[in-house]
Amino acid sequence: MSKELRSQKQYGALALLPLVIFLVLYIGVGLVFTILGTKDAFQLLPRHVAIFIAIVIAWTCYDRQTPITQKVKIFTENAGSSGIAELGLILLLAGGFASAASAMGGQDAMVNLGLSIIPPSLLIPGIFVMSAFVATSIGTSTGTQAAFIPIGVAVAQAADLNVAAAAAAVIAGAYFGDNLSIISDTTIAATTGVGAKMKDKFKANFLIALPAAIITFIIYAIVGGTGHIKGDLSFNFIDVIPYLFVLVAAIAGMNVMLVLISGTVLTGVIGVARGNIGVFEWISKIGEGMESTFSIFLIAFLISGLVALIRYYGGIDWIVETMKKRAKGPKSAEYAMSFLSGLLSAALVHNVVAIIISAPIAKEIGQMYKIAPKRMASLLDIFAASALMVLPHDSGMLMAEQFGHVSYFEVLKFSYYPLILILCTIISIHLGMFRKEKKHAIDE
Repeated sequence: MSKELRSQKQYGALALLPLVIFLVLYIGVGLVFTILGTKDAFQLLPRHVAIFIAIVIAWTCYDRQTPITQKVKIFTENAGSSGIAELGLILLLAGGFASAASAMGGQDAMVNLGLSIIPPSLLIPGIFVMSAFVATSIGTSTGTQAAFIPIGVAVAQAADLNVAAAAAAVIAGAYFGDNLSIISDTTIAATTGVGAKMKDKFKANFLIALPAAIITFIIYAIVGGTGHIKGDLSFNFIDVIPYLFVLVAAIAGMNVMLVLISGTVLTGVIGVARGNIGVFEWISKIGEGMESTFSIFLIAFLISGLVALIRYYGGIDWIVETMKKRAKGPKSAEYAMSFLSGLLSAALVHNVVAIIISAPIAKEIGQMYKIAPKRMASLLDIFAASALMVLPHDSGMLMAEQFGHVSYFEVLKFSYYPLILILCTIISIHLGMFRKEKKHAIDE
């Protein structure tokens, strides 16, 4: 296999230069134009263009004795691997389901279901719980934040509660749910990247995230105050069924592709039968949802090929050897892969891309120290999400500022969940929790 080939000349740390160039180009251009006051500064140089520049450098500036056709072959064989193809299929199905479910009224029904059962004395913690539940069901933190932040802000304003606390609760719940959802692109990237089963990763994540969520809920209950919700919260429970089916079937261990296909069919059956959506409109929405995942798949495709070239030139081996020298055992190895995922997520402001880059490195380290795949996937996802929750330019914070007219630091003051989640994860690493499951580690 080409992924096992190595260049005659091993470049060590220099092999990482294309990846560094990608990060510098994308982050540098974005930061410079942000400082200059340009709107949507990070969109001026799209991620995939910056990655492709790095790929061209990897093709042309290393091991000139090897024909470029051979380097392109190494790239394409890895970029088009079965793991990436599986990732693409799941992303397409997840995007199609999410769009179809929203179009037939399922997303609005989920929101109203949650808000209608929140007790007045628990509005802020209730918003946190419902944001988490919706994100787990629909599989997107951004979509949940877009739906819930305006609602959370409006509820807080109407009930005379702290708007920043409501916004922080929505952001925390959205990332909690996104972290656990089996249709989330982060879960898909993490599990396919390290070879874990989705239901196993869900359980591993849940055991860490649940205590953090409970503590966060209690804190919000103490500081949140009491209020009441106004407005029409009517919904039909039938519209929620596709989300509940996907959630239950996935946890039960049903194949994720069958889960998403079945869930999408349910959205059509229910939506058309109730007159919420026409057949061809439903089909069109599935297509739109699939198209919305193209950019993520393209980035995964390009990054996987680039990482293969970096491995060929010796860069991945250098990282592994460097970590091995510093890592004295599974504990320090888990810290290393967690830090790498969090750092890249903060730098790229994109947890999926951070996980895609980190996963092959984590997998090699994990094999060395017999770390279970579900443990690796869980750590990568947790730290990548936690980094985004406290960034001033992440989508959640920007929406909180836009809709709530509150500052970043006001929201940050109520952002308890990421800190508590990291502390719970560090405790699990430090105390060696789940270490007994090393027998389930990859042994290829």
